[in-house]
Amino acid sequence: MKNQFSRAVGAHEERKLKARRQSLKSIWFGLGMFGLVGWSVAVPTLLGAWLGAKLDQHYPGPHSYTLALLLIGLAVGLVNAWHWINAESQES
Repeated sequence: MKNQFSRAVGAHEERKLKARRQSLKSIWFGLGMFGLVGWSVAVPTLLGAWLGAKLDQHYPGPHSYTLALLLIGLAVGLVNAWHWINAESQES
């Protein structure tokens, strides 16, 4: 009886320690994923806007390359972010 109780207490303590380790890991994982998603959207969007502005300077016309490439960069960034989130959720 005493041996069984000791094993139960030991198992409970092990689960508690594992939960503490995982909660700390999940906080850092969440912050890292937040940064990764942010950069994966921001970089293509800004590159698209920059390239569009350069094209508008050299080839002025009735349509705005800046707006078009900004939207394309945003779409590429969102697809990229979705890819990373999907890959991480399947891994977990």
